[in-house]
Amino acid sequence: MSIPRNLRFLQRKVILTQWGQNAAFSSRSLPMNTVILFVPQQEAWVVERFGKFNRILEPGLNFIFPIVDKVKYVQSLKEVASEVPEQAAVTSDNVTLGLDGVLYTKVFDPYKCSYNVENAEFAIKKMAQTTMRSEIGKITLDTVFRERETLNVNIVDAINKASEPWGISCLRYEIRDMTLPLRINEAMQMQVEAERKKRASILESEGIREADINVAEGKKRAKILNSEAFQTEQINIANGEARAIQLMAEAKAKAVTQVAEAIGQQNGMNAVGYSIAEQYVDAFGKLAKTNNTMILPANPGDVGGMVAQAMTVYKNLSNLEQIKSETAGSTKKHTQNITFDPES
Repeated sequence: MSIPRNLRFLQRKVILTQWGQNAAFSSRSLPMNTVILFVPQQEAWVVERFGKFNRILEPGLNFIFPIVDKVKYVQSLKEVASEVPEQAAVTSDNVTLGLDGVLYTKVFDPYKCSYNVENAEFAIKKMAQTTMRSEIGKITLDTVFRERETLNVNIVDAINKASEPWGISCLRYEIRDMTLPLRINEAMQMQVEAERKKRASILESEGIREADINVAEGKKRAKILNSEAFQTEQINIANGEARAIQLMAEAKAKAVTQVAEAIGQQNGMNAVGYSIAEQYVDAFGKLAKTNNTMILPANPGDVGGMVAQAMTVYKNLSNLEQIKSETAGSTKKHTQNITFDPES
């Protein structure tokens, strides 16, 4: 019964002593060198026998000889995040930057990490700084901002090539902060403001151009519509005047026809004489109303004489028209009576 109690006491002592603050790759507080050891998960304990590498203890229950064997190194197999201190780097266009970052690493070979490098944490951080400075020197300042992810990938590849003999793998590298000189920062701010003013000026000019185009298009369309409306109006007026003239002509023709029919009836000449006398009196009453020049007949009071004179003119014109009609009819009849003789 005494042996298990001693083993439990030793186990508690080992657990209390093996948990200390874990520096990323350096040896942590070493466990007591007892016969029975319990290795935690994701840890590798490097055992030396008489000062020479013997073996690596796997997680779980392990047995070692107390005096002959000794746990020399305790390596953590977990992914470790380490801060890379800020440093100055010069770009290809001679701009000095202050950069710091975060490095994510993992031990894949505890033997190499223990025996191939002294203070692996310090070595990997310095390697990250020098690699970052080298990669920054290959690109310009604008490229640093645009291709930050590409820069991180290049730094990881360079670190992995150098840290492979150390048994350490670099998983990721992220640039955390980037500090620019005051003058460069002011120049970049002015550049950003100038770019924004340029965009605003371009947008404003494009807006003015579009507005002018719209106004010109509106004026052009208005003139076209006005001309089409004026043309339609003139056509309508012309059609109306033509129709009015046509209706007036038709009315006059009907009036003349009715007058002619009325003259041929009984007392038709008396009606014509009355109409002429009425028109004479109406015209005589309008004298000297439009201008000062007047043309008066020799005897303006002789209305009967004027009517008789007008009727004489009308009769003469009627006789002349009758003579022309009779002459044309006789000529046509004489032409029809003439026969063509082939022997003559």
